[in-house]
Amino acid sequence: MHAIRVASAALLGMTALTLATPAAVASDDGHYVMSEGYEVAPSTVAAGGQVMVRVDRTVSGCRSSVTVTSGVFDAVTIPRGSSSAVALIDRDARPGAMYRVTFTCGGLSAVKELTIAAGHGPLPQPYPLPHGVQAGEGGTVAGFDLGEIGLGAALIAGSVGTAYHLARRRGGADTA
Repeated sequence: MHAIRVASAALLGMTALTLATPAAVASDDGHYVMSEGYEVAPSTVAAGGQVMVRVDRTVSGCRSSVTVTSGVFDAVTIPRGSSSAVALIDRDARPGAMYRVTFTCGGLSAVKELTIAAGHGPLPQPYPLPHGVQAGEGGTVAGFDLGEIGLGAALIAGSVGTAYHLARRRGGADTA
């Protein structure tokens, strides 16, 4: 009976820790790939056109500046307080080709695909430059510092130690 309680507590703890971490997958170049919260719009564009690169900071978890790179446009930086930027596609991009667009935030990367439209249709109109409200990040999403991370780790270690102590104490009472 005691083993079932301990196994259940361990399974619940591991499930909570697993769900609390972001879903990251290792890519072939050694970075971690976060696919959610990043966008290239439109996903198909003519050579010489423009695309809007966006980051949803709530979904992606990225709080710092984001560098967006590709073989079809110059590197673009989305500043910390902004969520989008405009990239100008090279005029010599191969029609029908797919290019990899990499969003890098800290040590994490996200990869999206961009297709160059075949043919020589009219170039899309440029996107207006985004001018939004400069609101604060607010509450608990403003980022963590080392002290908060240490306090969280201490709380987790304390709760695990307390659970272990109580489980060991109850185990002695069951056998007596």
